[in-house]
Amino acid sequence: MAAIISLLIVLTLSILVTRIATVALTHTGLSREVARFQARSAFTGVGFTTGESENLVNHPVRRKILLVLMLLGNVGIVTAMSSLILGFIRSNSEGFALRIVLLATGLAVLWGLGTSQWVDQRLSRLISWALNRYTHLEAKDYASLLHLAGDYRVTDLLVEPDDWLANRTLAEIKLRDEGIAVLGIKRKSGKYLGTPGGPTKIMANDTLVLYGRASALQNLDQRRAGASGDLEHDEAQKEQKEIASQEEIEDASERRANETE
Repeated sequence: MAAIISLLIVLTLSILVTRIATVALTHTGLSREVARFQARSAFTGVGFTTGESENLVNHPVRRKILLVLMLLGNVGIVTAMSSLILGFIRSNSEGFALRIVLLATGLAVLWGLGTSQWVDQRLSRLISWALNRYTHLEAKDYASLLHLAGDYRVTDLLVEPDDWLANRTLAEIKLRDEGIAVLGIKRKSGKYLGTPGGPTKIMANDTLVLYGRASALQNLDQRRAGASGDLEHDEAQKEQKEIASQEEIEDASERRANETE
């Protein structure tokens, strides 16, 4: 019986550790979904894809979090398996059935707590408060700062030789008029240009880091060089003007409502 209880305690601590790591990783700039996936991956030792691995390992704070997760994960998994084996060996049929019921009940409770949005929100707030109070994480959650919700996204776009973007400067293409911001450009050589200005020329095989509405980003990704691309650019500008006008109307209405309160 003690072994089954030990197993449930280990699983509870494992869930708590991955929750703490998830919140900590969001403070370094990862979105919540990515942070949750990476925390569980590191804790269970299943590994990452190459791109995600470099993104995490190259960040000093994330690297420390992952090292702790890997260490605790190895200890926790071994302990959990040992407790599970000890809990069922050399037991009579009556004791075996009782252990099955206890284990199933405990796992059901843990599953309910682990998938509960109510528990997740309050636990995340508590962990976030503790991290802010007792630690110093220099990075912020960029998903929240950039308002990555609704139709807005941050994405990377590889520029092909026949793309509308290729061999043009940022001043020429006027992506801001389409509601798209160029956050950075990664050259084929590996050089990175942060917050590039108007004179910066986009070359074939560059990778652009863009922020904007998902529909606008998708349209830009599919746009090819030539008259058709120029026409799509004009249409995208008109659409953005309409969206901006609507947002200004809604903002003005909200300000007036706040002033009357």
